[in-house]
Amino acid sequence: MSITRQFTHCLLRPEDVPPSQDNLEVVGVFNPAIAVVNGETLLLTRVAEGPVETRAGWIALPRWDIENGRVLLDWVAEEDVLREDTRSVRFKRDGTVRLTFASHLCLAWSGDNRTVRQVETKRFLPTSPLEEYGVEDPRITRIDDTYYITYVAISRHGPATMLVSTRDFRSFQRHGVIFCPDNKDIVLFPEKIGGRFTALHRPSLSARLTPPEIWLASSPDLLHWGNHVHLLAGTQDWECGRIGAGAPPVRTSAGWLELYHGNDRRYGETRVGRYSGGLLLLDFENPTRILGVSDAVFIPEMDFELNGFVPDVVFPTGLILQDDLALVYYGAADTVTAVTAFKLQDLLAAVRR
Repeated sequence: MSITRQFTHCLLRPEDVPPSQDNLEVVGVFNPAIAVVNGETLLLTRVAEGPVETRAGWIALPRWDIENGRVLLDWVAEEDVLREDTRSVRFKRDGTVRLTFASHLCLAWSGDNRTVRQVETKRFLPTSPLEEYGVEDPRITRIDDTYYITYVAISRHGPATMLVSTRDFRSFQRHGVIFCPDNKDIVLFPEKIGGRFTALHRPSLSARLTPPEIWLASSPDLLHWGNHVHLLAGTQDWECGRIGAGAPPVRTSAGWLELYHGNDRRYGETRVGRYSGGLLLLDFENPTRILGVSDAVFIPEMDFELNGFVPDVVFPTGLILQDDLALVYYGAADTVTAVTAFKLQDLLAAVRR
């Protein structure tokens, strides 16, 4: 059951962001973290780049040269790998996976939540060996006067989640790994609950002992996480392949509202599957208590959501409440950054209690 959108605007396309170096091309600008800074909306957006050059019988796999801050290309024979989809290859010799692109983050600004007025030249680049294949999918939560950014670091060890903080988006303090591989989609609650910081996270699904799940954890200092509790399993058809937190939770009159993502790829299918968004309503004082859950309310509809680097994807990563509207910032088809709006009352009404 999708909910009527009040408007939808494509904000950033690959051609809007220059590549980080001449031998690369931008294939996607998507999955933005959002913050309101001095009355404007800041977008910290993932930039995925692939090689310009092609060679018959070979595939170029990019990785970051951390010491020199540049992307290098490892050329491998096509006969030595299996093409998983547009995003990755799997080596026949040992089953390990490499990405066909490398990512970093860029800053952009919107004054009206409808258009982007500026894309900054400053980039957030990998600086650790744990980021050798890129940094991806940030989320921003403001707590007091500090903005905390969680993001995924990709390396040969798998996807880990790191934390960085800033007060001005000019200088950044890196705090290192807070959730080890394989864990992604970590979002922070914007205030302490019971005297502790709280986060949603998505553990690995590699063993397939359970449907995909979202967990909840807490911390005294944002660095050391424990008290892990299972929160939600993806049991609906639209979320049977994967679920994870989308935008950081926001406080509403009814409870914490979490807009999360789900994927409908069934076990054994070769397609990537469709990514959609659903809603969780959590208790203010005890967020392990689910007050309600929705069906898929945010599904791919627009042409730029249905077609792109990974077709049929809406991936929500930021939510701003503005009067009676909920503004959702998201990645579409792993290619563009967009914003859409729903009536907040429609979202709350869609949650089954």
